[in-house]
Amino acid sequence: QVQVVESGGGLVQAGGSLKLPCTVSGLTFDHYNWGWFRQAPGKEREGVSCIRWSGDNAYYADSVKGRFTITRDVAKNTLYLQMNSLKPEDTAMYYCAALPAYYNDAYCALAHAYNYWGQGTQVTVSS
Repeated sequence: QVQVVESGGGLVQAGGSLKLPCTVSGLTFDHYNWGWFRQAPGKEREGVSCIRWSGDNAYYADSVKGRFTITRDVAKNTLYLQMNSLKPEDTAMYYCAALPAYYNDAYCALAHAYNYWGQGTQVTVSS
């Protein structure tokens, strides 16, 4: 049984930082590309960042480039999202998801291509 569990969310002031871990079990971690998505109330789910199964390429939405960093620890079956210089517009539910490794980078931001999702962790940034 595959389990994807995000944590680390919370309330933070603008300009602050959070690090979101996503722990995974029930699958071979490095047989998947991994992505972070977010969804704010009344808005569509959007791709934030993704990292290739090999760890050698990472991609970021323009809105978070230079502020967020995606990393992974294969030994711990854990994906991370380091979020710095947070802004109120970063407020959303953040989700971690798995994309099979045979998908190329063009699918990075396409939520429908991902087949395992966590329940999400709420990030709220106050102004």
